[in-house]
Amino acid sequence: MTATTHRPVLAGVDASAPSFGAVRWAAKEARRRGTTLRLVHACVFDDTPPRGHDELLLEHIHRHLRRAAEIAREEAPEVRVETAVQLGLAVEILLAEAADAALVVLGSHGLGGLRGALIGSVALRVAAEAPCPVVVVPGNRPVPTGPVAVGIDRTESSEHALRFAFEAAAALRAPVLVVHAWHTGNGVAEQQELETRVAAWQGKYPDLEVTGQVVRDRAPAHALQQVAPNARLIVIGTRGRGPVAGGVLGSTGNTLLAHAACPVAVVH
Repeated sequence: MTATTHRPVLAGVDASAPSFGAVRWAAKEARRRGTTLRLVHACVFDDTPPRGHDELLLEHIHRHLRRAAEIAREEAPEVRVETAVQLGLAVEILLAEAADAALVVLGSHGLGGLRGALIGSVALRVAAEAPCPVVVVPGNRPVPTGPVAVGIDRTESSEHALRFAFEAAAALRAPVLVVHAWHTGNGVAEQQELETRVAAWQGKYPDLEVTGQVVRDRAPAHALQQVAPNARLIVIGTRGRGPVAGGVLGSTGNTLLAHAACPVAVVH
């Protein structure tokens, strides 16, 4: 099946180290999916900038896009790479592009975010509102080699998260760790439900090593990080999409995007 039959993997690009880390991750994912990698840089001009300023800014942008494309081709030479400069705010551009993408990959900072912030506002907004899964890649950290960890609850989005996690684990040939956090009752019902759901997905992927774990913890993000400190990917669902930054993801998504040592996938 050719790349043209698939929607592309979309990566947001700027000059930040997390951005280039995201490009590497996105290139490998595009190769796995057999699709195109689309690299997009969003920029905003002043109302009346000097022409020389325009030219310098555009050259700066294209230089970083060229470097991003080189990184992608080094990581996955067989993947077709497209680059684009779009005029507008990063969140608006990326959300518009996401409508035709299979997956969005972003660095945890950059693209107009505040220096020193634990997680960039662009990453939070896009993860909360995009119509497709979003992976946020932390910068300057080695990628762990542990399991694909997926946090679940009783919402429909958890099933989407499980599907994404098992597909990723099969591609990576990695084990899967399914985690459910609870804090009221004796945990028996939660354990039984977890075992049922794990068994159903294990049946679809019989070659994968799958473990389920119920954790007594009021904070699911803390439970995931404690149980799977060496996860190579953490996958979570979300209850929907909305216009308030971080509001849809809630504390679990916000905490993981800010503090996880590995890429985090938010699946709607």
